[in-house]
Amino acid sequence: MRTGSEPATARSALRARFWLSVWGLVWSVFGTAAFALVGRPGWAAACGVLWLVVTVDMAMILRHMRQGPHYQPGRDVPPYQPPESGPPFPRPPRHRHP
Repeated sequence: MRTGSEPATARSALRARFWLSVWGLVWSVFGTAAFALVGRPGWAAACGVLWLVVTVDMAMILRHMRQGPHYQPGRDVPPYQPPESGPPFPRPPRHRHP
């Protein structure tokens, strides 16, 4: 059953995002170096841009991890109660096969 507080209580898997960004950082550094060594400046530049994006993402992830949990409603804040009247539309008829 939904309580209506899902947007306020949603959590991001920051540690998983961090390790995925580490993986992306390793591959983007490797790609930049490898393409630069074989003389492919376009691909090296593309990997360099990806390296920059991954580094900024990792910095944001680390910032969010250091901030810790944000405000969450306590026990004194009641959850959203769904309406008692049921769904606002009729349910489709169920077909029975002979």
